[in-house]
Amino acid sequence: MPVEAPPRPAPIATATGAGPTPAPRRRVVGWFAVRRDLPPRRRAVLTVGAFLLPILAWCAISYVPFLWHPLVRVSDVGGSDFLSKDMLVERGAFAAENAKLANAGLTLAEGERANPIFLPAPHAVARALVTGFTTPPVRKGDRWLHESLLHSLRVIAIGFALAVVVGVPLGILCGSLRVGSHLVEPFVDFVRYMPAPAFGALVVAIFGIGDEPKIAIIVLATFFTTVLVVANTARLIDRSLLEAAQTLGAGNRRLLTHVIIPAMLPNLYRDLRILLGCAWTALIVAELIGASSGISYFINQQGKYRNYDNVFAGIVLIGLIGLISDQILAFIGRFLFRWEGHANGRLAAAVWRASTWPLRAPLRLLRAQR
Repeated sequence: MPVEAPPRPAPIATATGAGPTPAPRRRVVGWFAVRRDLPPRRRAVLTVGAFLLPILAWCAISYVPFLWHPLVRVSDVGGSDFLSKDMLVERGAFAAENAKLANAGLTLAEGERANPIFLPAPHAVARALVTGFTTPPVRKGDRWLHESLLHSLRVIAIGFALAVVVGVPLGILCGSLRVGSHLVEPFVDFVRYMPAPAFGALVVAIFGIGDEPKIAIIVLATFFTTVLVVANTARLIDRSLLEAAQTLGAGNRRLLTHVIIPAMLPNLYRDLRILLGCAWTALIVAELIGASSGISYFINQQGKYRNYDNVFAGIVLIGLIGLISDQILAFIGRFLFRWEGHANGRLAAAVWRASTWPLRAPLRLLRAQR
């Protein structure tokens, strides 16, 4: 007998009438959804707004007279002996001077509202960013802006590298071994609260007045925090990974080199990016110790000359270098750590395969026995 085909299921009736159930609409994530990723377009809008809103506020304060502008820039002194052209004077004092001139029958002074000299307008700072690399130093013997910047980059690179080379292995040992944790971390935690600039006189007495005391200050400001941060990152490793490796016969050394270190690499990389910002903070003070030099000295000198547009230009330049370097490191991290869901990780995958090959033979043997 021929086999009858099973009957097709009848379409499910909806609440409003017969017919198939419509496909559920994709829920749009709200702007303020907790722990939910935003669509790419909204992320781009917020990223642009993070920079655009402070710049708009700065422009409003600089270019809209009725917002702040507590001073008056004198354009015509009139009959006043007290005022001078381009002089910045408080609005109350300017009004009182004009009242005296009016009572004396003299010509009134004229001026326009202005902000204090220490708050330059955005266009003045942008102009200073360009002219700072082309204008020679005011004092003979001072360095150009680009020379100061390169000098600061060299100092911070050496200081941060020394702190990382010593602090990262020590932090891994403290986070992996109880002996290292109890032996090292109490003293490190004690010294961490001591401000690094307090050692300024001591490092100058030991290393002289060259770049060595600056490097030492950066190391002192970064090393102890590096040890504690890296130790905490090592403790966050999932214990099931260690137990699985021990089941396969891994000893203490292989647990450290083939499980803990590879597992903590992504978080360790992010920790170093944050610690680099701490090194930049220490650089600002370190360059004023001993022989003053670098970008911090440039900012300090421009402040003494009352060239506050150059001061802001130097500060913005430090922020730009920090932002660009951090974004470059973030891009490299996406290339390296493929196991975090990034597409470009061939190099990291090759390093991972090479570092875990001793554990593969026991794993293959275990599978064969099954």
